[in-house]
Amino acid sequence: MNCIFCKIAAGEIPSAKVYEDESVLAFKDLNPAAPVHVLVIPKAHIESLDCVNGENIDLVSKVISAIPVVAKAAGLENGYRVITNIGEDGGQTVKHLHFHVLGGTKLTEKLN
Repeated sequence: MNCIFCKIAAGEIPSAKVYEDESVLAFKDLNPAAPVHVLVIPKAHIESLDCVNGENIDLVSKVISAIPVVAKAAGLENGYRVITNIGEDGGQTVKHLHFHVLGGTKLTEKLN
């Protein structure tokens, strides 16, 4: 598979890790959109939220459960935003489910 996030999860490409367990990896985004911008991914490949099903929902639940832990580890104690992009029109550039955890400043209500 030629997925950059799968390669990062496998340790083939280095990343600035913020959190890791047996199922989930969180690392700093290379092009941050906020002072704190961390990507949280399942280590196993799931293309997007559209591909969540009965076979992988437990893994996705582990990813979601890790997000507050990641936010706390990143020092986000006064709130943060979580975003996932789905498909081309949704702005998804890497076809591997990932959640953007953004914070470190007061975020506006507008998303663009």
